[in-house]
Amino acid sequence: MLAAFSNLSKDVRQYMLVTFNYWNFTVTDGALRMLVVLHFHQLGYTPLEIASLFLFYEFFGVVTNLIGGWLGAKLGLNRTMNVGLGMQVIALVMLAVPSAYLTVPWVMLAQALSGIAKDLNKMSAKSAIKTLVPNERQGALYKWVAILTGSKNALKGAGFFVGGVLLTTIGFKGAVLAMAAVLVLVLMLSLWALDKDMGKAKKAVKFSHIFSKSSSVNILSAARMFLFGARDVWFVVALPIYLGQVFGWDHAAVGGFLALWVIGYGFVQGMAPRLTGKSKGVVPDGRAAMAWAGLLAVITAAVAFGIQTGWQPGLTIVGGLLIFGAVFAVNSSLHSYLIVSYAKDDGVSLDVGFYYMANAMGRLIGTVLSGWLYQIAGLATCLWVSFAFLAATTLISLWLPAHPKAQVAN
Repeated sequence: MLAAFSNLSKDVRQYMLVTFNYWNFTVTDGALRMLVVLHFHQLGYTPLEIASLFLFYEFFGVVTNLIGGWLGAKLGLNRTMNVGLGMQVIALVMLAVPSAYLTVPWVMLAQALSGIAKDLNKMSAKSAIKTLVPNERQGALYKWVAILTGSKNALKGAGFFVGGVLLTTIGFKGAVLAMAAVLVLVLMLSLWALDKDMGKAKKAVKFSHIFSKSSSVNILSAARMFLFGARDVWFVVALPIYLGQVFGWDHAAVGGFLALWVIGYGFVQGMAPRLTGKSKGVVPDGRAAMAWAGLLAVITAAVAFGIQTGWQPGLTIVGGLLIFGAVFAVNSSLHSYLIVSYAKDDGVSLDVGFYYMANAMGRLIGTVLSGWLYQIAGLATCLWVSFAFLAATTLISLWLPAHPKAQVAN
């Protein structure tokens, strides 16, 4: 196996290492999110209090993506990726203290470190792909981004399931320590094998460059903010608690359902190039992003109406949100390709970091609203707000640049 790996081209080996790094981090990220939601709900925290535990996680994700892109261009993507791994280990160990010390400020601090770690790792992985694929091979770029993004989300879903199972079997403390141990091994491999100059800008990078000067990147970033706010406003806090309170599901069942949802979501992301025209020799543009966002808005309105009217709650929630997940996956994959395509070649992490700053802002808004709206008005209201956000995504996408149908280079 090692011989076969060494015979691959350098770019492919680096892509595999980046992906392996990202995969392992993602499992712990998904598991930690599920552990925090379920464990602290079990301790009697309200939905809004649980949402507050993620406040710093999402807020520092905004800051990290804004500054992290500059750091990646200045220092190299290998360093930002490895720093992210190390910070996640520290965050997990912080949560292994006795229950009496798991106060809200302490958990928020640990979640802040985890949020910084997650976005350093994600920004580094997504930016690295641009450095490994020639600019003229847009079809290959779309395919590689889709594979990385789809596999990441499938493993994040697996992480949800792992979190629910670990909480049931070895408890909260045992779970976070086990995940920290795995990431230490991944960090050691990453320090040894990743290219030291990956993603480092050839020209001097000023701090003022953290704000994108590209109108395409700015428009896509605004659309991304509302897209991810639309998902997290019902998914992060409201849905797991609803499944436990209303349907009476236990921790493993809740984690298992959310795991299947995200795994399916990741699988569809990996298929997105075929679903959006790559098999016919074209790559998507801004018009495709607008059309898929509009379809998602219609689906969300239908699910919200079904829940509000009480029509077949189980079928509406389970079936409707599975459809939502599939269409959302295509939207997300389209955006992930477009940002890497729009980003400039030298210092790619600057544009990607700015874009994922908007992504993190959407998650922050969605997370806070998820706990607050569910507590005061229920799941249907969360979904109507999601619909409003998706309508905004669709309108903003009108300004994304369209391009003539281009032949795909593999």
